[in-house]
Amino acid sequence: MYRRTSTAELEVWIAHMGGPFWSHKDERAWSIPKGEYLESEDPLVAAKREFAEEMGTPPPDVDYLGLGTFRQPSGKLITAFAAESDFAPERIESNTFELEWPRGSGIVRSYPEIDDAVWATETIARAKLVGGQVPILDALIRHLGSA
Repeated sequence: MYRRTSTAELEVWIAHMGGPFWSHKDERAWSIPKGEYLESEDPLVAAKREFAEEMGTPPPDVDYLGLGTFRQPSGKLITAFAAESDFAPERIESNTFELEWPRGSGIVRSYPEIDDAVWATETIARAKLVGGQVPILDALIRHLGSA
């Protein structure tokens, strides 16, 4: 998601990753809402489903544009979409995952995939997003510059 403020400044919707590894990190600990999908699935349909799971509310019913597919440092591929919206959920209620923490303790806890999400200016998003996702932000900016 992206929007323009009253001063025409670009803001993007970013989410802080949940779980104990990310709990006390801020810089390079944020992500675009995303998730995995099967090869047989339509990537946009999957992206909307994953957005809803991570935010706890459906994505806005607006037009989406494809930004491309981006290889992450891990080797995973992210197919990214963008949409202009003044998305404003009342709260973030992410789905959860199970994790043994501390590792080797035998204690398994449930953690939210996303524990916060905010609108961030391009400059702030560039500092907070995990490094492999900065090219997605760049693609959005290129697209908006040519639109």
